[in-house]
Amino acid sequence: MAAPETRKLKTLAREISSCRACPRLVDHRETVAREKRRAFRDFDYWGRPVPGFGDPEATLVIVGLAPAAHGANRTGRMFTGDRSGDFLFAALHRAGVANQKTSVTRDDGLVLSGAYVLAPVRCAPPDNKPLPEEIVACAPFLDRELSLLPRVTVALALGAIGFRAILDFLERRGETIPSPRPAFSHGVELRIGKLWIVGSYHVSQQNTQTGRLTEPMFDDVVRRALTRSRGAAK
Repeated sequence: MAAPETRKLKTLAREISSCRACPRLVDHRETVAREKRRAFRDFDYWGRPVPGFGDPEATLVIVGLAPAAHGANRTGRMFTGDRSGDFLFAALHRAGVANQKTSVTRDDGLVLSGAYVLAPVRCAPPDNKPLPEEIVACAPFLDRELSLLPRVTVALALGAIGFRAILDFLERRGETIPSPRPAFSHGVELRIGKLWIVGSYHVSQQNTQTGRLTEPMFDDVVRRALTRSRGAAK
């Protein structure tokens, strides 16, 4: 990527991390960072909005939900420091996209190749449930970050909120969304304009520990998403 575009991503990351637009989210993320979980009582929590990260030349973007209270809200990097991230990056490592299978801290050496990870909500929400107006308030960050990833051809949406966020992004960009509006389901694939969307159940512990989402199931959707992205890049 040209240096000016890389600088724009870094500038946007700084802007995201200083946002205080949603009082409920600001209060929650900072309360969690102050009170901490006992296991992390010696950890210096990030306690701010979390920008995306990954390869600026990515053809695949992975769209989650929001930072986990004691995961990304603690470490400052999406899907870092919790079981959801362990599940996600182990799968990306098996697929050859991540150089390591763990994601512990934001300076642990993790590098993504061909992929970028972000979320439609940048602050940890209470009970992992952002309000509709909070998703709307955060949407400009999603739009701007995606606009700075011009090679992306596939969005892997983790869960219904991530799926709807990508549809909303495309609609704001002027794409025609099919009617009736596409519904989220695990394994769904559709193309709108030049972007393929692949859906997966979220990699939350609620899904992975109950068997709703298994490693083979997730490996399959990651493989299909990567196949789409690599094919489109040729």
